[in-house]
Amino acid sequence: MLFHSYTMQNIIFLHASLGAIALIFGMIAIITKKGSPLHKKSGKVFFYAMLSSAIVALFVALMPGHTSYFLFIIGIFSCYLLLSGYRALRFKNIQEISSFTTDKIISYGMLFSGLGMVIWSLLPLLQRHNPSIVLLIFGAIGITLSIRDIRLLKDTEQLTKSWLRIHIGNMVGGYMAAFTAFIVVNKFIPGIYGWLAPTVIGSIYISYWMAKIAPKKKA
Repeated sequence: MLFHSYTMQNIIFLHASLGAIALIFGMIAIITKKGSPLHKKSGKVFFYAMLSSAIVALFVALMPGHTSYFLFIIGIFSCYLLLSGYRALRFKNIQEISSFTTDKIISYGMLFSGLGMVIWSLLPLLQRHNPSIVLLIFGAIGITLSIRDIRLLKDTEQLTKSWLRIHIGNMVGGYMAAFTAFIVVNKFIPGIYGWLAPTVIGSIYISYWMAKIAPKKKA
């Protein structure tokens, strides 16, 4: 039992350390010029650190004594955002891509996970309890994004035009997911506000960039 406790402490420390690295380098990637060497290097560190942290979190969230289905869901959501956002860089040179199988697996995985989140969020209604708003919102976002991805994967011309929007939107979303977990675990913001505040802030930032990179309309 002591060995198990010691092992879990080390695993949690690894998860937290990777998360801290991801938060630092993710912020550097966000504030530096897009496409610059520093942005690319810090973005890679963020991606690998955050993805590793999310995978470790999935394991921890299911362990006895540390079970947290909410954090497990954040882990699933983070993995999807990170993988799809990072792989979107490939769509810039779409003629070099021989298969979209991995991308389809990622998108359909998020679609079914999102459907599961929505169903799970509504189950309390059967007992006349309030639904889980957090689950409902994250599930709805996951479904929306995955359906968008699935449609784009069938339209390579549009996919080529959308790679930057997917990359920025999903990578920033992955960072917000990490920030959400950091706030919730450390209880910096109470209740549902801690879950949703980073999402609102991230959505505003993403909207800003979507408007900035949108094709200019001819006068």
